[in-house]
Amino acid sequence: MSKLSTSMPMPFLPRWGQLLGLSNNQQQHLSFDRGFLLLALALYLIGMVMVASSSMPVAERLYNNPFHFVFRHGFFIFISLIIAALALTRPMQQWHQASGYLLVLAIVMLAAVLVIGRSVNGSTRWIALGPFNIQAAEPAKLFFFCYLSAYLVRKKDEITEQIKGFFKPLLVLGLLGFLLLMQPDLGTAVVMFITTIGLLFLAGAKLWQFLAVMIGGLMGIAALIVMSPYRWRRITAFMEPWERPFDEGYQLTQSLMAYGRGETFGQGLGNSIQKLEYLPEAHTDFVMAVIGEEFGFFGIFVILLICLTLIIKALFLGKRALINEKYFEGYFAYAIGIWMSFQIAVNVGASAGVFPTKGLTMPLISYGGSSMIVMTLAIVVLIRIDHELRVQAMNATKKVTSKASRKAITSKTQTEGSHE
Repeated sequence: MSKLSTSMPMPFLPRWGQLLGLSNNQQQHLSFDRGFLLLALALYLIGMVMVASSSMPVAERLYNNPFHFVFRHGFFIFISLIIAALALTRPMQQWHQASGYLLVLAIVMLAAVLVIGRSVNGSTRWIALGPFNIQAAEPAKLFFFCYLSAYLVRKKDEITEQIKGFFKPLLVLGLLGFLLLMQPDLGTAVVMFITTIGLLFLAGAKLWQFLAVMIGGLMGIAALIVMSPYRWRRITAFMEPWERPFDEGYQLTQSLMAYGRGETFGQGLGNSIQKLEYLPEAHTDFVMAVIGEEFGFFGIFVILLICLTLIIKALFLGKRALINEKYFEGYFAYAIGIWMSFQIAVNVGASAGVFPTKGLTMPLISYGGSSMIVMTLAIVVLIRIDHELRVQAMNATKKVTSKASRKAITSKTQTEGSHE
């Protein structure tokens, strides 16, 4: 974390200050953690390059334009940055106050998908708006974590002392999970469940409650897998993909071949063979397999290092917010850190054969407008939390300095009076 300073060139201060809603005096002392910005920019650039590399063959066949997905991905980044600039002006207090409305919006969107949603590959997850599709599950994650953070502030004592305080948010999660399973989208439901349990544990829930819900949740997920034939086929294909290399195990075996060809330093940018329509969803859910093939272990290691740095910064930001008694901001930062870590782990693990294949994107890298916009909003929230903590520290320093100055002046006046 960078310290308060005025190291940023002065011409840029008013622009950032206006976005953050600062007075001219505050802008002169503006400092914020540029680390979040640089890490997100690195993932943006990697994503743009790899979407271009991995999507050209399928784009040429489907649209007779190899740059179709590249142009759309660039447009999604552009829209994400516009929304980010607008969201950056909103203080965290407004997120706190709007948390209940955001939860209602998430529920309405998930319900609307079941009524007017567009089906792709047997799943109804998208709301069509002209040439673009909104995946309702993506904003639902962010909105629910915002609501959960606000709930933990309101019911902090109840969560630690009464069992009903622990189970109330689980009922809300159950409703969202039911709507997600109707699509069906088990992957998003699992991500929300793990993040919720982790956040409740950090908020002070008792260990036995944590373990009970964790075990119950895992048993529920296992039951959903066993009772669903297509989910069970995914699990069996995951366990033994090479026994069904042209059936349920096809996608995983092609992904594993991509990783195998990559070895240490990869085949070089653009030299992937699996992206030539051997590997389905090469530019979305399995973009990491193409990265592994073209840049090898080294490329995967660099990306995971960037992601790990981003997650650690988010978790430390949450800790710093709680220390400064900004509880909503602290829980929200924790939720974003846990959410991103688990989604990254599942995406990379699914493409590497560590987890069963799930339709979860790689944050800020995979092609997909809804995921791009929501993940950008999550980064903006972290930047805003960090900024408000710095402003709070700056104001506290000013108060202490002002008080000390007044005390010194008073002492000096009294000393001069006594000499007279």
